[in-house]
Amino acid sequence: MDLKKIKSLIQFISGSNIDEIKIKIGNTEIYMKNRTLIKKEKRSWNPAYPTKISSSSSSSISSDFSDRFYKIEKENKNKYLTIKSPMIGTFYRKPHPDQEPFVKIGDKVKIGTKVCVIEAMKLFNDIESEVNGNLVKVLVEDASPVDYDQPLFLIDPNC
Repeated sequence: MDLKKIKSLIQFISGSNIDEIKIKIGNTEIYMKNRTLIKKEKRSWNPAYPTKISSSSSSSISSDFSDRFYKIEKENKNKYLTIKSPMIGTFYRKPHPDQEPFVKIGDKVKIGTKVCVIEAMKLFNDIESEVNGNLVKVLVEDASPVDYDQPLFLIDPNC
């Protein structure tokens, strides 16, 4: 599948009432969820398990993510809320490498606060908080790949 087809698919999904779509062509698998519909979902601690991406390099990423994810789940099950990645892409904490991160540990985060950017197919997508509280932990390294529904930040709602 070429980049133009993928971009047109993204535009089609974002302008439609389609909630989510999964396409598999040969060894390429694409999963998308309409971001405008994600914002309407109520977030609580109900972890979704990582999805598999069908490529050799991502299998090690997924297994590493799974190990960390389950450890985080056990430690913080009842204490913190998570901000999760709504898409597959590259996670960036800063708007530019020379600038400060959007949010730092200890910052008060409100619903709608921009917390990071995820680059997917040369498009930079602003990721906003869907919960109120204090930022407790950043779970992903800057400029690293993230999976769909991967926890990115832990938020303490009791602050």
